[in-house]
Amino acid sequence: MAGSPTAHPRIGVLALQGDFREHIASLTELGADVVPLRRPEEIASLDGVVVPGGESSVMDKLSRAFGVAEPLAQAIRGGLPTYGTCAGMIMLSARIAAGIPGQQTLEVLDTTVRRNAFGSQNDSFEIDIPMPALGGAPVHAVFIRAPVVEEHGPGVEVLGALPDGQVVAVQQGNVIASAFHPEVAGEDRFHRRFLDLVHSA
Repeated sequence: MAGSPTAHPRIGVLALQGDFREHIASLTELGADVVPLRRPEEIASLDGVVVPGGESSVMDKLSRAFGVAEPLAQAIRGGLPTYGTCAGMIMLSARIAAGIPGQQTLEVLDTTVRRNAFGSQNDSFEIDIPMPALGGAPVHAVFIRAPVVEEHGPGVEVLGALPDGQVVAVQQGNVIASAFHPEVAGEDRFHRRFLDLVHSA
């Protein structure tokens, strides 16, 4: 990792498409120095990165068009603390079920995720999910055209699952991912867990 974590770590939020502004606001409130990430040369100065929700296929195309995808994947494989939400979870995953033709990912998380697992925008929902690893009350999870983890490797820790067992939050080493949007619900425990990774890196 090229950055040097301090009391105010420098966090990049991939800002090519999606709800990056909400993540910037959430992390800024927690004391991080947050910047939009749009160019590959910006990666080296970061202590951590967030891949936001949005449209995963568009995010994929733009990240490759801007030359960000490959150097970002290399940095994450090298240990850069990373958090992805919704489309960000898809972007981080090694495999996609129901992806569009030609859709690629960063392949840094040993998971298979299914796009739009719960249907369209009209099928969005909210639910409280117990997540003992995060402590305290259940996490209020907002699902918007969300993915779900269909399979994961042995190195992947399940942080949260729906009552039917479908996995919706995971961590593998320096990478955290959730199918839902804590930044929309005002839930900061995932961002705090991410920043803990940054400080311990």
